[in-house]
Amino acid sequence: MPNKPILAFVYDFDKTLCSDDMQNFSFIPSLGMEPHEFWEKTAIFSERYGVEKILSYMYMMIYCCKKKNIAISREWLNSLGKDVKFYDGVTTWFERINSYGEEKGIKVEHYILSSGTKEIIEGTSIAKEFTRIFGCEFIYDENGIALWPKNTINYTSKTQYLYRISKGALDINDDEKVNQRIETKRVPFRNIVYLGDGMTDVPCMAIVREKGGRAIAVCPKGKEEKVKQLYADERINFYCYADYRSGSKLEKYAKLIIDATAVTEQLSKKESKLES
Repeated sequence: MPNKPILAFVYDFDKTLCSDDMQNFSFIPSLGMEPHEFWEKTAIFSERYGVEKILSYMYMMIYCCKKKNIAISREWLNSLGKDVKFYDGVTTWFERINSYGEEKGIKVEHYILSSGTKEIIEGTSIAKEFTRIFGCEFIYDENGIALWPKNTINYTSKTQYLYRISKGALDINDDEKVNQRIETKRVPFRNIVYLGDGMTDVPCMAIVREKGGRAIAVCPKGKEEKVKQLYADERINFYCYADYRSGSKLEKYAKLIIDATAVTEQLSKKESKLES
């Protein structure tokens, strides 16, 4: 569909698509620890040495695996992805949204933009649905064992990836293209939808909204307070339960966005013809 307008859905991962931090499902249990123990150790390490929080959790992953004589390889991290539990409807969401977009003449693309572990995400059943997965990842030694962070993404650095998606500069080492002034964006910001679950998503939500796109906050039932506040503070366009099933409130809103995108793109084409 080379000539069709592109609409990009950009997702946070933990507690947006899956119901908990991805490490909590099987990585931390494999260490013989409870999630709260691992995250408390990470917080203490971060505070004691003044280490940025994302670097801290990645360091603790390596440190704890060494203590337990676990080989933290890419393949092992990938294997943990199969244990990640998704919210209802997530596994069929992408096919449904893509099909609706195609009906409306819109090419829908999906992206992950996460501070979580990329290697774990790559091992999940939905990894194949994404045009690109941006996440924290490790560099490995000559034996294939995680040595140190290769790439980290925190809640503020997340924002640069929105510009990469807009310009089509998906290679994270391509600084030239992402910093170039490009008149015609591959994905205009008005065609970007950001889905997240909380305060760490606010910088991305703010940029997307300011530039004409849409920001959506999702939450489990009974935990609406945080997303309601985001709406009251005008950080998001819409909030709902993290229910991705057919006929859900979220799906209906996503389809309305596709409808609106189709109309906007048609009007834009007609206006361009009139100008010429």
